[in-house]
Amino acid sequence: MQDAHKAQPTTSTRTPRGARSQTPDAAAAATQSVSVRRAPRAGRHVPDAPADADVAGIAITSARRVVDATSGIRKIDVVRYHERASRVLLPHLRDRPVSLVRAPHGLAGEMFFQRHATRAPIPGLTQHEGLDPGHPPLLTIDSEAALVGAAQMDAIELHTWNARAAEIERPDRVVFDLDPDPALDWDCMIEAAAMTRALLRELGLEAFCKTSGGKGLHIVVPVVPLTPETGWEDVKAFARAVAQRLASDAPTRITATMGPEHRKKKIFVDYLRNARGASTVVAYGVRARPGMGVSVPIGWDELAQTTGGAHWTLHNIDERLATVGKADPWAGYARVKQRVTAELTIGLEESGR
Repeated sequence: MQDAHKAQPTTSTRTPRGARSQTPDAAAAATQSVSVRRAPRAGRHVPDAPADADVAGIAITSARRVVDATSGIRKIDVVRYHERASRVLLPHLRDRPVSLVRAPHGLAGEMFFQRHATRAPIPGLTQHEGLDPGHPPLLTIDSEAALVGAAQMDAIELHTWNARAAEIERPDRVVFDLDPDPALDWDCMIEAAAMTRALLRELGLEAFCKTSGGKGLHIVVPVVPLTPETGWEDVKAFARAVAQRLASDAPTRITATMGPEHRKKKIFVDYLRNARGASTVVAYGVRARPGMGVSVPIGWDELAQTTGGAHWTLHNIDERLATVGKADPWAGYARVKQRVTAELTIGLEESGR
């Protein structure tokens, strides 16, 4: 997919602010987990819609255009989901630079990855000058209007950085993307996720899990933003050390080396999402893949009941959304205060030798 980030900005601009202590929260209401039900087969019938529509005060063009022929999902279905799910999406989006996967001709057409502002502005998105030197402004989605506006401009996937725009050099989370060889059974993924959690707990770190909406799982470790003396390279070094330790402990099942030749009958623990400028699909975000899976936070006690990375799709996500307000599996995320240190990284590197 080509990258669209070469043009000049035209929408509202916000410059970096001073440090602001803030961690992502997903509408915390309760701490108990939500039961996972096996995903039903996606139906193809969806309510009719006019050729053009209005959602959250934004005119939606080509509303009936089919985005995914496999599931029958149309553009208006994606837009309405973003409006409906804004209460759970926005806590994970606000003030985080976002990259967009846009599909103006649906999944069967050309898609492109947009990291920066362009001459064709997306309504409501905030622009941040100077955060990515040598490039146009980075973007954030901070309101329901911006979320719907992005969908109107054919944004399907929303990927966020591991830091907030206000503290761009101080990452506040570590992400491990467990990416399996498609030939592996899902039980192997469940086992790998449990192994990752166990290692992190040995290190004194609490981790949270979500489905990727695609093939795998994401393990997310919230951290207190590091001191000015440390930053992106330190977090990436820690993530690499964790991945290499897992590969050392289970060499026939896990690899820390990228590339399909290294992933045969194994799970790649992708730590590269912790580099500056890298991003991960947002919690409750849609995937631009046949079936239109959704990346959904889960409790660790729900992991064994999942059936795949796309356990939830746009066809069955509403049942999950209805339960999140009563029992959010990530309710404790914002209360976690922990750090990754050089000592942890060195200890992992030495134990893996």
